[in-house]
Amino acid sequence: MAPAERGISIDSIAGYTNLVDPDPERRRAGLQRLCGLIRTARAHGADKVALCTGSRDADSMWRWHDGNDDADAWNDLLASLGVCIEAAEEAGVTLVFEPEVNNVVHTARKARRLLDELQSARLKVVFDGANIYHKGELARQQEMLSEAIDLLGADIALAHAKDIEEDGDAGHAAAGTGKLDFGHYLSELARSGYDGPLLIHGLDEHQVPESVRFLRGHLEGGGTC
Repeated sequence: MAPAERGISIDSIAGYTNLVDPDPERRRAGLQRLCGLIRTARAHGADKVALCTGSRDADSMWRWHDGNDDADAWNDLLASLGVCIEAAEEAGVTLVFEPEVNNVVHTARKARRLLDELQSARLKVVFDGANIYHKGELARQQEMLSEAIDLLGADIALAHAKDIEEDGDAGHAAAGTGKLDFGHYLSELARSGYDGPLLIHGLDEHQVPESVRFLRGHLEGGGTC
């Protein structure tokens, strides 16, 4: 992973819809919109569409629901992704999903299971080191990051860089302002062979310059990527 050259390009498009929405009609409508986006992604200059694996919460795909671990939620996710993968194959784009503590795929192991069950070259991972810690796990972040990279490294097609203030929820802070061990995170990404974009988000505009400086310091410092 080398620091990016200056310039603007579109690497991916956000295609977030609740793939396991408990309301079947809303789920169907969301899938229809998503497939339309997948089919037009390349016209916008992107070859990847980012997905959320969803939640059984009726109001937010980003909120945990105990039903996320039920077999029917998993089966609905497989069915939704099957539709998306068919559209992605027709369009020649890659779908990237993110392990996230509030979603159906909330661990690296569940992400590995999803990849293994669907067996599609059009389905890969967007990895965010700030999104995988359940309550009480942040103290084990180095161990958990290394395990996640061992499980998913070969399938990471996109990486995020934001920070986390506490475990038990996804990170929402600018890179360099929280508790994520970026030295370890970036070195593990490098170990996996990842050499793609590092996308920053979860920050205000005024935080961008310092966040970029922080990340460039790691990327150019010789101790990480």
